[in-house]
Amino acid sequence: MDKTKQVIESLSMDLLRVALGYHRGSNKSAKRFADEALKRKNEIEMSSLKPYFAKCLNELDEKLANPNTQEVAEDALMYSVISRNYAKKFCK
Repeated sequence: MDKTKQVIESLSMDLLRVALGYHRGSNKSAKRFADEALKRKNEIEMSSLKPYFAKCLNELDEKLANPNTQEVAEDALMYSVISRNYAKKFCK
């Protein structure tokens, strides 16, 4: 489970960077980290996750593709916190 925890924590950091990038007006940087977050998401074995977290990850593609960067920043921050908390609580 160590690899899963590491990937989820990395996903959390990438999503945080997406949120900060859009908030600061660095759209190019935010898009790059959004791409990285989606790559990390694909590294995670979905069958080993709790159903609510797997559902969150499945919604991530749609949320990051939203043309409204303010909404993307808010969603990315929310999913970042959810990912970090999941990694702390369920990945040991």
